[in-house]
Amino acid sequence: MTNRRPRIEGYAIVSHEGMIALSDGSFPKQLEIPADQAFYRQSLARASAIANGRHSAEGGPGQKDRKRILLTRRVQRVVVDADNPNVVLWNPATASFDEAWQRLGVDDGTLAVVGGTDVFALFLTLGYDAFFLTRAAASVPHGRPVFPGVGNGVTPEEVFGRYGMVLRNTRLLDPLTPVQEWGPKA
Repeated sequence: MTNRRPRIEGYAIVSHEGMIALSDGSFPKQLEIPADQAFYRQSLARASAIANGRHSAEGGPGQKDRKRILLTRRVQRVVVDADNPNVVLWNPATASFDEAWQRLGVDDGTLAVVGGTDVFALFLTLGYDAFFLTRAAASVPHGRPVFPGVGNGVTPEEVFGRYGMVLRNTRLLDPLTPVQEWGPKA
């Protein structure tokens, strides 16, 4: 295996205010949109591995069987999870992404980043190849934002712009649910 850097893709559905969760961290029912859930599941099925924080999870069938990087401060560097050999525990404060990816043992492919807030922010600094942002026509006014600083008039789109990302495409998942594809400037 050469362990080249994977294509990094982010996936989030946000409320009108840019929130991905309620203030207690639970997923809001008003963001459960069947067309988005189908898009999300299909995208994760194509990914070589998933990245998420300790308090977020992709859910669904096959979750335990997927290769995964779980970001946590509970380890020093990078270790294989004692409960699941498909999971690498990574502390980004003490080890590089390349070290975590190599330890996972996946040869390039796609890493799907599924949250939460701090995980999405970390990968902004590492560089997304694409970020798929679904906009729900729902309100979650006092929740957890997709990126730090979102809310109070700051949109996820503004944050993408600060990191040199541009809107590449928008399509409808159903008649009311747009998904935007953001990526680095060409």
